[in-house]
Amino acid sequence: MESPRARRALLCAAVASAVALGGTAAGTAYVKARAQPGVRAVSSAVPPSASASVPGSGEAGVEPVARPTVDREALLAEAMAEVPVGDGAEVSVAVLDLGSGESASYGDGVFDTASIVKVDILAALLLQAQDAGRELTATEQSYATAMIEHSDNDSASALWRTIGRAEGLDAANERFGLTGTEGGDGMLWGLSQTTAADQLALLRQVFGADSELSAASRSYLQGLMGQVAVGQRWGVSAAGDGAAWALKNGWLPRTATGLWDINSIGRVTVDGRDFLVAVLSDGNATKEKGVSLVEAAARAAVSVFTREASASATASATVG
Repeated sequence: MESPRARRALLCAAVASAVALGGTAAGTAYVKARAQPGVRAVSSAVPPSASASVPGSGEAGVEPVARPTVDREALLAEAMAEVPVGDGAEVSVAVLDLGSGESASYGDGVFDTASIVKVDILAALLLQAQDAGRELTATEQSYATAMIEHSDNDSASALWRTIGRAEGLDAANERFGLTGTEGGDGMLWGLSQTTAADQLALLRQVFGADSELSAASRSYLQGLMGQVAVGQRWGVSAAGDGAAWALKNGWLPRTATGLWDINSIGRVTVDGRDFLVAVLSDGNATKEKGVSLVEAAARAAVSVFTREASASATASATVG
């Protein structure tokens, strides 16, 4: 027969066991209830920073998760696959996220510049003026304003002569880091040849801090590109927020074929983020179809970066 002391000891042991089991069961139910689908539950007993299993706990530690590398080129190719391109037309696009320095490009063809070369002409003039230690003359400034804001061809021809035509443009572009651009013959500045990658490099000279152009020269050129005539505010601006853009467009009907070269280069802002975008196209049946193609390509290029941010924001809101 058990003594009263022995019975009390057995009773205490039974109560302690029940409490321990109850606590474990409740804790397991709590973790399962809070776990999100597809996310492994982590016991609150294990610090989130642990990188190894806690002895005797039966719980695996949390390993640091490396952020996956994003293949921007592949994403841009996928986005461009959704852009309708007319029969016989070709398009190339390049984009740079100024904040992160990441870029992507689609297509590597060579295109006529048409009037986007006017940005290059003014950049070359500003570089030459810097080298000479002088400011632009009043006449040069007048030509520059008309050339960029209104795409005036006579002003472009005057400054083309001032910089030394193709020779002067090519010399400046060598310093700007453009490797696939060549000035047009004689006075045919609109038939200069370029690539989307080169136009992106030119935009970096205009809008980036690491530039051959001084801060004053960059600010001057940016200001003119932000005030183009109302009828010319199409192109890459379609990818931006409202009036947060600075651009230059080019359009040229080819006499031999009747088809159109339609180009657009510039900076756009989306949700506070700045992007440089260059879109080149040729073989367009009409100017309107070319503009539509260029704008669709610009939106596709910027979406390579903004779509990821939007998805992350949605995921955070869902988890929260």
